[in-house]
Amino acid sequence: MSVQLILASASPRRKELLAQINIVPRVHPVDIDETPLPNENPFAYVQRVAAEKSALCADLLKTDVPILAADTAVIIDDWIMGKPKTQAEGVAMLSKLSGRTHQVYSAISLRGKQHWQTVSTTEVTFRELLEDEILAYWRSGEPVDKAGAYAIQGLGGLFVESIKGSYSGVMGLPLFETAALLTKQGIDLLYE
Repeated sequence: MSVQLILASASPRRKELLAQINIVPRVHPVDIDETPLPNENPFAYVQRVAAEKSALCADLLKTDVPILAADTAVIIDDWIMGKPKTQAEGVAMLSKLSGRTHQVYSAISLRGKQHWQTVSTTEVTFRELLEDEILAYWRSGEPVDKAGAYAIQGLGGLFVESIKGSYSGVMGLPLFETAALLTKQGIDLLYE
């Protein structure tokens, strides 16, 4: 049995993660400008973007069904890494992550009876990457349209030396925090 929820995202990973906790959402992606504001810190950025996505979806649908939106950002040296559009951008991102620890912020916004938000912070350490590996990974197609130019649940997992925090958060939806917000909304995930 599934719980009724609207997911304001086209991400197949978020839909799969929700299925792990017995939720089959109705998907209604929204498109907003995700450009960081001047001097906006990364934590505030992911919170704002997730909140704007859920608010826009709520405005468009005018429904009583809870709406879940999320935003995930890869951060290194206070730089919010976007999604690479070119090989040069992807190679630059992966080269910057090589042999270093970065943060992944994954914000959740849940609108229902009230509006709740939370942010999961995870530290991910990459091993040193060889230039040939970076190029081969880019050619795999996986880094395209991925924050920070990698997918931890795919080939990108080969680069991860350690992780401190939420694996599902790095994928795009921290399940522990999501479940906590859904419980506040009155959705009992274990006893339906």
